[in-house]
Amino acid sequence: MIRVLNAKFISSSPSIKDAAEFALSEVVFLGRSNVGKSSLINALVNQKALAKSSSTPGKTQLINFFEVEFDERDDQSGEKTDKFKIMFVDLPGFGYAKVAKSKHEEWRRNLDEFLKFRSSIKLFVHLIDARHFDLDIDVNVNNYINEFLRPDQKILNFYTKADKLNQSSKSTVLKFDPNGTLVSTLNKVGIDKARELIVTRALGR
Repeated sequence: MIRVLNAKFISSSPSIKDAAEFALSEVVFLGRSNVGKSSLINALVNQKALAKSSSTPGKTQLINFFEVEFDERDDQSGEKTDKFKIMFVDLPGFGYAKVAKSKHEEWRRNLDEFLKFRSSIKLFVHLIDARHFDLDIDVNVNNYINEFLRPDQKILNFYTKADKLNQSSKSTVLKFDPNGTLVSTLNKVGIDKARELIVTRALGR
C-alpha cells in the first residue's frame, strides 16, 4: 500500500534550459487544455490546491515541479517498508490556448526539448478526456512520445472525467485502450489505482 506523506510546490520553469535538476525520478503529466490535469494531481497527493488550474484554457505556460513524498506499507501488517520522493511535473496543456502563433511555436519547441532530453523523466502520464477518447490530437501525442521513449521510460494513459460515462461508454473506452485507466476526481474512482501505477512505473518496477 502506497501513501502520500507530503507534497509541495518546488519551482516553475519556461523551458529545460531554466529547469533545475532535482536528482529524483520525474513523472510528467501532459494532456489537452481543460482535461483535468491540475485536479488529478491534487487528488493523487490528497490536496485541494497544490496544482492551480486556470479559468482560461491554455493560459498556463510554465513547467511546474512538485515534490511528492510517499511511504509504502505492507498490505497485511501495515508496517512501513520504504520511503521515497518523486517529482511530479505539470506541463502546459495543449490545444486551446488563445495566443499568437509565434507563442505556440515557442511552447512547442520548449516542450519538445524538455520531453526528449530531460534524462530524469521516467514516466509520461497522458491524460485524455474519456468522453472524447479517440481524437487525433491525443493519438498523435501517444505516437509522438513512443517515437523517443527510452528503455527506462514508460507511458500511462489515464481517461479523465469517467464519472460522466455510463457503463457501456466505459467499456468502449477500455476496448479502445485495454491498458488505459479510467479516473474521476469528482467521485475518486480510479485515483488509488492511478497512484499505485504511477509510483511503481516511475520506480521501474
